Amino acid sequence: MSTLKAIAVCVTMLTIAPAAVAQAPQFGQPIAPADIAAWDISIGPDGAGLPPGRGTAIEGEAIYVAKCQACHGEKGINPSVALAGALAGGMGTLAPDKIPVKTVGSFWPYATTLFDYIRRAMPFQESKSLTADELYAVSAYILNLNGVVGSNDVIDAQSLPKVRMPNRDGFIPFPRNPK
Repeated sequence: MSTLKAIAVCVTMLTIAPAAVAQAPQFGQPIAPADIAAWDISIGPDGAGLPPGRGTAIEGEAIYVAKCQACHGEKGINPSVALAGALAGGMGTLAPDKIPVKTVGSFWPYATTLFDYIRRAMPFQESKSLTADELYAVSAYILNLNGVVGSNDVIDAQSLPKVRMPNRDGFIPFPRNPK
């Protein structure tokens, strides 16, 4: 494109752009705090916001096989989908002389965030489709695969925040607003 054509295109765009912006539809509307609360499903490290429900690893295995295994692999290892990642194993790999394998058991500092992640994003093709009992059960199963809880341990809103993850102390606090 010649320089004159390029300049002509730029001048035309500068002339048209303000008119196009002025005609743009005005999307959105004010939202009430109650509406925001319905969307706020975040679960903090302390378990605040966990819903009623319960589950065990034994109960979670069938749910995992039906809804998770196709991507994450049998028992959370050897995922068939590269972006799915392994969920179990990797213990001791977060060391300077090793290749890190970041799994729930080796990397995640809080069990509550596992529940939160599964609830909002899994199963990948049907996110937010699991019931609270299914979420607790699948969380228990994944924690059990990593040796963090027993297969009959009941996981619920009271017990999940008390689960001590192996890498909880493996993180360095990062001040967000240093002064």
